[in-house]
Amino acid sequence: MSHTALIAIGGNSLITNKHQPDIRYQWDAVRETCNHLADMVEQGWDLVVTHGNGPQVGFILRRNEIAAGIVHTTPLDLIVADTQGSIGYMLQQALSNELYRRNINKPVVTVVTQVLVDQSDPAFDNPTKPIGGFMSEEEAREFEALGWNVVEDAGRGWRRVVASPKPLQVIEEDSIRQLVEAGNIVIAVGGGGIPVVQNQAGELRELKGVYAVIDKDWASGLLASRLNIDLFLVSTGVEKVALNYNTPQQQELDQVSAKQLNQYLEEGHFAPGSMRPKVEAILTFIKESGNTALITNPPNIARALKHETGTWIESD
Repeated sequence: MSHTALIAIGGNSLITNKHQPDIRYQWDAVRETCNHLADMVEQGWDLVVTHGNGPQVGFILRRNEIAAGIVHTTPLDLIVADTQGSIGYMLQQALSNELYRRNINKPVVTVVTQVLVDQSDPAFDNPTKPIGGFMSEEEAREFEALGWNVVEDAGRGWRRVVASPKPLQVIEEDSIRQLVEAGNIVIAVGGGGIPVVQNQAGELRELKGVYAVIDKDWASGLLASRLNIDLFLVSTGVEKVALNYNTPQQQELDQVSAKQLNQYLEEGHFAPGSMRPKVEAILTFIKESGNTALITNPPNIARALKHETGTWIESD
């Protein structure tokens, strides 16, 4: 594949105002994001689109809690599958409509994607992946009393956390590759993919969902590497990556080598559950592919592609 970009959209970028999480506002955010994606298609890019699902998972979990004792609860792997379908549908429809308005004949398809993890991954003993929306410390302590693990997330509020094992293989990788090569824009590994483990008995392979959430950026980087994507673009809530984030010493990065970025990572500049997994995913992608990565927010994608803003990360 040539001139192909994988765009990883953060789940929180689909909810631009925490006080307006309703579906109609999510549609507004999705349409705005798809305008920027359509700009890239118009410029000749082939696209693979991935997305987060943290707040949306939280909404479903909350519905489960409210309806407990009335209807059955939903296991986490099915919640990830649900959000892959719903968010994928929104992106698929909004992007198709925008391309149609621009007279661009480019089909858009969503793939419900499973991602293999190791059932012995130590992450299962140390839950760190934030899910659900942000909340106050008082609300977090209430969930903690119910048995959840909770953490403070980079100064933005408190969130519940679950195990986040490393992705090993995108099960539908070959199908995604074939779809892209056939000219489709593919939406895949939504929410990091549905985490599955493999039971091997003789020649029989059996996959089974597990209670975990795979980091969307790790899964996106893995897929980007496997597809030999030219540009891995992480679309998030900030225009540029910053050192000493949210302090008087904050320093934004315009262009950085993978070696420099790894040094900043080791120095502890990037918070777990926030910028750290994005940086880790990008460093792995660059190491395995030798290609380029970019971090910026949706409104600045066009400017960033012209090197006017965003943080560009190049191989050494």
